[in-house]
Amino acid sequence: MSDEHAPRMTSHRPYLLRALYEWIVDNGMTPHVLVDAEQPGVRVPTHAVKEGRVVLNIAERAVTRLEMDNAGVRFSARFGGVSHPVDVPISAVLAIYARETGHGMVLPEDVGGPAPDPDDEPPAPDDGPGGDDAPAPKRGSHLRVVK
Repeated sequence: MSDEHAPRMTSHRPYLLRALYEWIVDNGMTPHVLVDAEQPGVRVPTHAVKEGRVVLNIAERAVTRLEMDNAGVRFSARFGGVSHPVDVPISAVLAIYARETGHGMVLPEDVGGPAPDPDDEPPAPDDGPGGDDAPAPKRGSHLRVVK
């Protein structure tokens, strides 16, 4: 089956996030998420943001009313002793990991999304150096160890 006729699927990112959250919790660890705080729809206290990113502890003991669905992650948490509502769209979640070990995952780029417009023409093939067999450019990691 060619890609042009393949059915579009919903985003796989929220499913990975929930599965990794469950795995971390089942192992008695503390789940943390790394969030791109500059994406639209992110609602976190601005004083918690460092260099456009924020690490959030999403353990049950650290938050109230935790909701993780296909749209995002929502909860209420205390920052500096003051309760704040937090809303993070799935697209803004960069990674989830266990605080104690660092084990987790940088969430991959999304493969879901809206179906393409059938009137759109596919991009012209690139006749540049390397052709179709050229490897994709490597992206540097944007994660850093926070203690």
